[in-house]
Amino acid sequence: MSKRLEQMRASPSNDWRIRDVEALCKEHGLTCSPPRGGRSHYKIAHPAVADMLSIPFARPIKSVYIRKLVQMVDAVSRA
Repeated sequence: MSKRLEQMRASPSNDWRIRDVEALCKEHGLTCSPPRGGRSHYKIAHPAVADMLSIPFARPIKSVYIRKLVQMVDAVSRA
């Protein structure tokens, strides 16, 4: 498990930035697509997980999105 993942798990309400989300996705093989066409949400996906996660670009990223991201990484790790 990565240090960043454990930090997000321990403190989801920390001042996380979208670059932290992108780095975590890259570490665990998830795709992180930036918003297109005036949209404001990054799309997080992985073939092993049926659902896609949308995370708003606005800072600070709310803890609910970080918790969902950690759950998604856990699901990918189990698959």
